[in-house]
Amino acid sequence: MKKGFISADLPRVQYAALPFRDGPNGLEVMLVSSRETRRWVLPKGWPMKKRKPHGAAAREALEEAGLHGKVAKEPLGDYHYMKRLKNGASTLVRVSVFPLRVQKQRGEWLEKDQRVTRWFPVTEASELVHEPELQALILSFGVLAREHPEALPNNKPEDPFPPSIDAGKGP
Repeated sequence: MKKGFISADLPRVQYAALPFRDGPNGLEVMLVSSRETRRWVLPKGWPMKKRKPHGAAAREALEEAGLHGKVAKEPLGDYHYMKRLKNGASTLVRVSVFPLRVQKQRGEWLEKDQRVTRWFPVTEASELVHEPELQALILSFGVLAREHPEALPNNKPEDPFPPSIDAGKGP
């Protein structure tokens, strides 16, 4: 593929987790910094062999943010973005987003030294991501959580995730 060429077999597919918790001031969403641009994003990645889409999303949340919890089996929705590939080309990607109710965050995880993680109120999280479709998806998630909490994955952890844990202040 030539540098700058956009593939004709569009879009490619990725899976993302939308990590959330009940924070001290209401519903919060965790964002992670991207490795290259340091923008705020959701943990996401390519499909994985022998893993269902929601399982791949949960795996990305573990690798990128050290998160454990209960992931929804059905996506909340999708958003699109342009992915810069290693060879310099760009391709359109459709990302299916799966809510993940966070139970705990590990002290160490695979990409801890490469990313920053931080909890945000829903409205602030939606303002910090760049993709308009993702902004709308995060806001609609907030409405869903408020009006239909039974539709979200539910954890009853023995040791609740403390609201004060925050692995970073910003990218």
